[in-house]
Amino acid sequence: MFTFAFAIILMLVTPGPGVLSAAGVAAGFGARAGLRYVTGLCLGQALVFAAVAAGLSTFVMATPWLQLTLMLLSFCYLLYLAARISLAGSKIAFIQATHAPGLRAGLLLQPINPKAYAVLTALITSFPLYPENYWIEVAIKFVILNIIWIPIHVLWVYFGLSLKRLDLSPKMQQGINVTMGISMLLVVALASWATF
Repeated sequence: MFTFAFAIILMLVTPGPGVLSAAGVAAGFGARAGLRYVTGLCLGQALVFAAVAAGLSTFVMATPWLQLTLMLLSFCYLLYLAARISLAGSKIAFIQATHAPGLRAGLLLQPINPKAYAVLTALITSFPLYPENYWIEVAIKFVILNIIWIPIHVLWVYFGLSLKRLDLSPKMQQGINVTMGISMLLVVALASWATF
């Protein structure tokens, strides 16, 4: 069980689109927006977890065109989120972000993220905890995953909020927002490159 928990920690502390976007939403729009967004991420992660546990990930991973489609949808959606985060509070942007990405934005990210399927497949199919009953094992893994997953994502919201609270000049805050948006896209590009 400790090996499973350690694997989760290693997978989650490495910045990915979910945690970077959570920090970016909090930095650009505040604590409530960040927590609503993380709630959406959590619900989306639960949907992907259920799909993987039910065997859908096998189909996704074995269907290259579907994997590519999900990757492209994920990239486009993350590009949209990166723009929303980068433009938060911008008065010179051609598209000013007037409202924060919320629960729905977080919820939509996970099901179109092929990396989520790959990570959850690895976690569900590895580290046997209760081999006598698959569904009990899946339930135990779901609980352990969320005991670790939720605080780490809330910590990233706090990190983003800490940046917002520094009371930086608007230009500096805009620079941080843009950097977070670009970082999120770089992580996606690297993950895409490693996958294909």
